[in-house]
Amino acid sequence: MVVFNHHAAPSANPLPFIFASEKGAVLRIYQTFYKSPIGFIRITATRDSILTLYFAEKNRPGDHDLPFCMKECVKQLDEYFAGQRKAFFLHLAPQGTEFQRLIWRQLEKIPFGSVVSYSEIACIIGKPNAFRAVGNANGKNPISIIIPCHRVVGSNGSLTGYGGGLWRKEWLIAHERGHHPDNIIA
Repeated sequence: MVVFNHHAAPSANPLPFIFASEKGAVLRIYQTFYKSPIGFIRITATRDSILTLYFAEKNRPGDHDLPFCMKECVKQLDEYFAGQRKAFFLHLAPQGTEFQRLIWRQLEKIPFGSVVSYSEIACIIGKPNAFRAVGNANGKNPISIIIPCHRVVGSNGSLTGYGGGLWRKEWLIAHERGHHPDNIIA
């Protein structure tokens, strides 16, 4: 179990906050906001790993002294949105159950510009009747875009559920399909 303890004086910016694990390790959590073509994205990380990437309604103050992993994440997002990157190479530390992490690892295997159904993922993991559980785990993905939950669609190809809004899911799929792989960095 993971516990977030907020240790900050009341202000518009609730940082810094501390990440404590069951093993007693205490890590500082950093935050920044990235302005993408489809809205602001809130990114949180430890010194070494990306923890979350969620769409945010508005920009807020972030940390000024960002660790390398966050600077690299922002750089790779810039390249992705510019149509120059189809894969991310970042150290990720998403928090979830064993089953959720299994599904998120499967999401990372979906090729750029492709989509698969919840049923297909359920079959890949050897549990063909678990498509609803796959959908639930997909919906709990804490690192959108980088762990590409937007590439999962209904069994009939329809766009279904996306925490950032279906219009963003549609935009991301169209964005990926509109960029030829020969023009994209690994």
